[in-house]
Amino acid sequence: MTNADIHPTAVIDPTAKIDPSAVVGPYAVVGPRADIGPGCRIGAHAVLEFVRMGRGNKIHPGAYVGTPPQDLKYAGEETLLVMGDNCTVREGATLNRGTAASGKTVIGDNCLFMTCSHVAHDCRVGNNVILVNCVALAGHVEVGDFSIVGGFAGVHQFARIGRFCMIGAGAMVGKDMPSFCTCQGDRATLRGLNLLGMRRAGLHRDTVSAIKNAYKELFLSGTTTGEAIARIREGAPPEVLEIIAQIETSKRGITRPATGALAEEEVTV
Repeated sequence: MTNADIHPTAVIDPTAKIDPSAVVGPYAVVGPRADIGPGCRIGAHAVLEFVRMGRGNKIHPGAYVGTPPQDLKYAGEETLLVMGDNCTVREGATLNRGTAASGKTVIGDNCLFMTCSHVAHDCRVGNNVILVNCVALAGHVEVGDFSIVGGFAGVHQFARIGRFCMIGAGAMVGKDMPSFCTCQGDRATLRGLNLLGMRRAGLHRDTVSAIKNAYKELFLSGTTTGEAIARIREGAPPEVLEIIAQIETSKRGITRPATGALAEEEVTV
């Protein structure tokens, strides 16, 4: 225990560690093995347990962080949720800790989890990720840096979302999604490239052009994936090689454009 600003109605487990600069609101529960970093603010009625978080995180009222996995195989083993710095977890969001499969759920820095969003056990969420209201990530999902998942979207267990992806509201993502792409629909299909996200990231125009060409070769040219990769691999920038690696290592398969998409279609945000 510490000299943190803790409301007298809060319930603090003896094993919890709370930085002196943290604030814990009324009726909050800071449970076993919770480690709350500098400048964190824990709202009223929030529940945190088996969580290790960095500095500057804001946990809003009624959020649940580090609570048990919703996995029937979970047998009470001691696992963790690890969170970086400056994340915001809004009301009613649920971020579950890991299972024996990996031992932890991991969340990066500067993430926003809007109201009633859900991160299941053993997920890996990168930096600067936004989950909009009521998004649900199933177990073992990976989400790359700067990706945004629109409201009420769902991502299937073990699926991987690349960097700078934009997932439309209500999308049901059942397969891996390459970096820099957008998708929407049930089942989700690719709808182009996240050009706005790439511009905001400061990618050079030559890099963006290479990504556009790679997208057209891979998904709109009508050739096999192997043939397309062979054509674009040589001399490709790291961002294109990243997409190739995602395709070559995918276990669930890759999200693709809707049937009938043509090479001459405009690749847009």
